[in-house]
Amino acid sequence: MKVNGSTARKGPIAVQKGEQPKASATGAVIHESQVRNKALAPSGERKIAWAWRNMPLLQAIKEDFEKKKPFEGLNITLAIHMEAKTACLCRTLAAGGANMFAAGCNPLSTQDDVAAALAVGKEGAPPIHIYAWHNCTKEEYEEQMTKALESGPNIIIDDGGDLINIMHTKLKHLLPGVIGGCEETTTGIMRLISMATDKSLMFPMVAVNDAQCKYLFDNRYGTGQSVWDGINRTTNLVVAGKDVVIAGYGWCGKGIAMRAKGFGARVIITEIDPVKALEAMMDGFEVMPMDDAAELGDLFITATGCTGVITEKHFDKLKDGAIMCNAGHFNVEVDVDWLDKNTKSAEHKPNIMGYTLKNGRKVFVIAEGRLVNLASGDGHPVEIMDMSFAIQALSAEFLVNNHKILKPGVIAVPIEIDQDVAFKKLAACGLSIDELTPEQAKYLHSWDME
Repeated sequence: MKVNGSTARKGPIAVQKGEQPKASATGAVIHESQVRNKALAPSGERKIAWAWRNMPLLQAIKEDFEKKKPFEGLNITLAIHMEAKTACLCRTLAAGGANMFAAGCNPLSTQDDVAAALAVGKEGAPPIHIYAWHNCTKEEYEEQMTKALESGPNIIIDDGGDLINIMHTKLKHLLPGVIGGCEETTTGIMRLISMATDKSLMFPMVAVNDAQCKYLFDNRYGTGQSVWDGINRTTNLVVAGKDVVIAGYGWCGKGIAMRAKGFGARVIITEIDPVKALEAMMDGFEVMPMDDAAELGDLFITATGCTGVITEKHFDKLKDGAIMCNAGHFNVEVDVDWLDKNTKSAEHKPNIMGYTLKNGRKVFVIAEGRLVNLASGDGHPVEIMDMSFAIQALSAEFLVNNHKILKPGVIAVPIEIDQDVAFKKLAACGLSIDELTPEQAKYLHSWDME
């Protein structure tokens, strides 16, 4: 797709120590939205409406933002999987006064009708600038993110770290306008910590992924359900009785394994962390290296955030008919490039590639090794993302309110935000909990038990 046009504008909002954000002439540019087909907007609106009715936390936050306008005059650039729940977050931030610029964070996870709905807008939800379409090339993917950033963001909301990377390498002249950002994923946090260690991270980034109301629910229950949703709707095969190999026993791996066990699979865990390996063993799963598991698995799911988890040395060991997929952020965990270059390949079913190995066995990869829950499904359940995106929205507000005292680096989500989201979620579920009496509080916080 070619650029439909762009217009020059005054620069983004800059922040100087001890001052409120203000305009700074840095040559930022606003590009017109670029989506696959704006005529798809009605379908996208129906998806967004379904998600919105099941997101009570964002509904409450949007109502509050409409009154306070915490982002009035600020630019927010966001790159999260472009589907209905993300659209709800975009509109919530826009309701707070933000000028929104959005891109997808995975070439296969963008839903073109949702992108069209955001670009077109509706009554009560004006159009936002969006640059995303499904199955874009690597070059188009980077261009989309770049265009979203060239608006001159004051706040960056990232999913995996690609926006931050582009900002710090190709668009350094826009860095003075950024007051901070938020990161959604484990992989992105790892990249940010590396940048902070090298002292190359130029503004504060809130580690949204590390909030309890994010990783304990999104990573475990969200990933646990949505990964299997993607696998099952794509393969249409029974899980019970199969040997399922899960690489990585972090919170995502735990959720995937729990659901696999519930389906009746025999679960094998591969790990590099001895503590997590012991935890997997005590949770009732077999634990072994991938070299050994490669010969046993019927279905392989990687969830490590690392590269080269299943590679050439494993492929020849795989059973005929073995299926591989990835639940980590980037498509580097299964070495699909090697398979493409060294085997005979053919598509067997939509979103499933088959590869004939030199030993005559045929193995399969779902969704090109990209995120299976989004490239083959709709991502995490709506109610789960309501919690995660509530953390995102409130963390963005936290940045605005505290930008004068925050320093570059990776910072934690304030416990007050975590607790607030948890209490709001309980209330939305019609639940309440006990409170400490004054005597109990004194007992718990006293060292003298007399």
